[in-house]
Amino acid sequence: MTNALFTLDRFSISLFVVLCVAVAVPGQARSDADASQHERLDASVRVVAPMTLQIDTPQGEGALPVYANRDINAVAPDVKQVFIVIHGTLRNADTYFETGMHVLAKAGEPAKTVMVVAPQFLTTSDAKAFSLSPQTLAWTQEGWKAGDPARQPEPISSFSALDALLAHFGDRRLYPALSSVVVIGHSAGAQLVQRYAVVGREGGLVDAGIAVRYVVANPSSYLYFDRQRPGSKSDALASCPGVSRWKYGLDFSPPYVSSQSTADLESRYVARKVVYLLGTADTNPYTHYIDRSCAAMAQGPNRLARGLTYFGYLESRHYSGFDQKIVEVPGIGHDNLGMFTSECGMAVLFDQTLPSSCPVVDGTAPNIGTGRYSKAD
Repeated sequence: MTNALFTLDRFSISLFVVLCVAVAVPGQARSDADASQHERLDASVRVVAPMTLQIDTPQGEGALPVYANRDINAVAPDVKQVFIVIHGTLRNADTYFETGMHVLAKAGEPAKTVMVVAPQFLTTSDAKAFSLSPQTLAWTQEGWKAGDPARQPEPISSFSALDALLAHFGDRRLYPALSSVVVIGHSAGAQLVQRYAVVGREGGLVDAGIAVRYVVANPSSYLYFDRQRPGSKSDALASCPGVSRWKYGLDFSPPYVSSQSTADLESRYVARKVVYLLGTADTNPYTHYIDRSCAAMAQGPNRLARGLTYFGYLESRHYSGFDQKIVEVPGIGHDNLGMFTSECGMAVLFDQTLPSSCPVVDGTAPNIGTGRYSKAD
């Protein structure tokens, strides 16, 4: 069996190659782009989802806005699969819901028994701008991505909101034929999905016989389990006190996380079905709100490098019970529609055989720890 050092070396090479092809942005243009990005972040959402799901959590109750292609509270005896699509940093659940509908349109017959749901994690500014009910759940701009407690109406973690959303689909009176739920995120949504896959309780779906899978596409950062950051020098890590702070590590995590046994989190995570969907052209180190804090930069120079490095980190720590993989989407950058409607993305979402054009890094035996790229048959 190949040792951890070989695995990390291979990913260090990958990181170097990705860094070499990264697109540089001139200083003034970069400053203008940063200013424009901040303006968009500070603006309220364009539209609020038309439906709400009333959720009940240990921290209290609230209303979560959602888009769905069916009435969220109606009996759906023909639904066999649910896609829960998490929006990006602009909280544009409408855009991500449309992406989900494009996926269904492209899928054809298999889509007839699929329900698409896109929850919307609003901010207090959004709620004020639209004069929403005080029962509407709202977080800070960064808080919803990290599982922080909501600012209204009760301190409900975005993780607890996802628990309640998943639990809703465990109601056999509404969904008697449901067999699987796929939690899908791109960019900031993928940050939430990846961390939820580590710490989430999944609403009891597995106990109800409903499988849960996660698709993590092009996030800006990942949750690590210690201070090791392959490819980062020890002096750089020492000068970055936030490198192990939540949401990059487990230190100073929010109540939803700190209330759980940290010893169990990693072993549970690597046993969960997670696919890291990475665009091979998502290599720009400055655009699309990429996190450039020292804690994020310790994970790699851009999103593709960070994903490759993180998977190598997990491979080096687990030689059994690791059933996760990277699927690369050739030629696609930071584009949720392009990622999910690609041949590679469609195969991942519907758990189908991957085309030979989709490079795969597989964590399952017998390739575990070898770091070899494989192609699906």
